[in-house]
Amino acid sequence: MIALSAPGPAQHWCAGQLAQGRSLGFVPTMGALHEGHLGLVRRATAENDDVCVSIFVNPLQFDEKSDFERYPREFESDAKLLAGAGARMAFTGTLEGFFPTARPALEDPGPCAQGLEGALRPGHFAGVATIVRRLFEIVQPSRAYFGQKDFQQTLVVRDLAARLGFPPIVVCPTSREPDGLARSSRNVFLQPAERELAAAIPRALALARASWVEGERRPAELARVLRDALDRAPFALQYATVRDPARWTAEEPSVPLAQAVALVALRLGAVRLIDNRALHTEDGGL
Repeated sequence: MIALSAPGPAQHWCAGQLAQGRSLGFVPTMGALHEGHLGLVRRATAENDDVCVSIFVNPLQFDEKSDFERYPREFESDAKLLAGAGARMAFTGTLEGFFPTARPALEDPGPCAQGLEGALRPGHFAGVATIVRRLFEIVQPSRAYFGQKDFQQTLVVRDLAARLGFPPIVVCPTSREPDGLARSSRNVFLQPAERELAAAIPRALALARASWVEGERRPAELARVLRDALDRAPFALQYATVRDPARWTAEEPSVPLAQAVALVALRLGAVRLIDNRALHTEDGGL
């Protein structure tokens, strides 16, 4: 596998593969890779001739400087994992390397950035959309792969890709630990007791799914099931709510839903965790 330290050579490599008529899968990451990332790479490898991965801790999308500064940076070890998963090329860079002429104007993230993560983290989705646009311009992917765990982000990126004329993104199911906790690069910061408590999150989502299976379709009642389950643990709950995955709204819908995704965000000690699952599907995927 080729490991590149700057966007320019990566763009040249990607253009060369595409010029040969080869399909190019792309997995954008911030590094500190885990099995969830590698699962995206393996799927991209199965569906494309070549796969490239970006590893860049994007300062534009962090609303807390301390979170940005402590985010793990392990490019060499990440590159070895990617090679084992089938990636052909990985690249990194700096903000100045991605935007060499001037600090970029922030991209409009669109209406799906409203509410929930967009309200709690002002500017976050503008930072995501700005770097994703640049990455798409560099790679020109045939397909780009994202995980469902960052559900609202996938909606923002989906709309961005459509607006820029790139192929639709591929949203892959959330990768989970054996106890159901969504894999995240931030899980390493959980203390052992906190890690045990975190398993309450997938259990709460499962309870919301059980309520759906029993016939509940009212968003407020489904959200109440979530909150009741999570109120039993020492979480700093930020939201536990339900949305229509086909029609994003900043506020919780007030009418019964034909399909629904349950979303949770909370703090456990110093770590912020998010998760979601579709309630209208058996496996929680969309």
